[in-house]
Amino acid sequence: MSQAPKRAVVLLSGGLDSTTCAYLARSEGFEVLALSFDYGQRLKRELVSARKVAEAVEASEHVIMTFDLRRFGGSALTADIPVPLGRTMHEIGEGIPVTYVPGRNAIFLSFGLSFAEARGAEALFIGVNALDSSGYPDCRPEFIDAFQDVARLGTRVGTQGQAVRIVTPLVALTKAEIVKLGIAAGVDHSLTWSCYIGGDEPCGECDACLLRAKGFADAAVVDPLVTRR
Repeated sequence: MSQAPKRAVVLLSGGLDSTTCAYLARSEGFEVLALSFDYGQRLKRELVSARKVAEAVEASEHVIMTFDLRRFGGSALTADIPVPLGRTMHEIGEGIPVTYVPGRNAIFLSFGLSFAEARGAEALFIGVNALDSSGYPDCRPEFIDAFQDVARLGTRVGTQGQAVRIVTPLVALTKAEIVKLGIAAGVDHSLTWSCYIGGDEPCGECDACLLRAKGFADAAVVDPLVTRR
């Protein structure tokens, strides 16, 4: 009798971090179920990358949930608020930026937890990164620990002692370490997208682009998105 495959839901934006998580999940033998979000964000380009990455890791299912956080606003990604450009690493690391979307990871994890329980997935991967993030409170380990309690207390499988495990393999890594880990896992970085603004090409000036550039530079690796310009 064949054993049922172990499954993992991966929250997949198409960015550097979530893509690395998708490849890691696959390398660990999980059947990947990808979950992406069209939430009214300023940039839809990332969903193009999410589709390509889901295909690359041979996701058995790729769901794109649609809802509109523009109804709430409160972020440069969901409202008419300028995205900061050309900031220094010190400025990026100070405080919580206007690109923080109120409650976004709590919403994403709630959808992911529902999807995982419905599909019998044992793990839920999210590419939060506390070291090189731009100060987002919902990327911090204490937030993930609290949500693991939610998974344990607020789901049927959790109350039965089989809570969906929230996996954060990148949480303590720098962007350079994430780049290197991705290469080791076989990530095709040309599929990924990090920019908050760019159309056909990354802008190179927003926080996401600058953090990405620093990661590749510190890893002494050429970013394929830069070389194709």
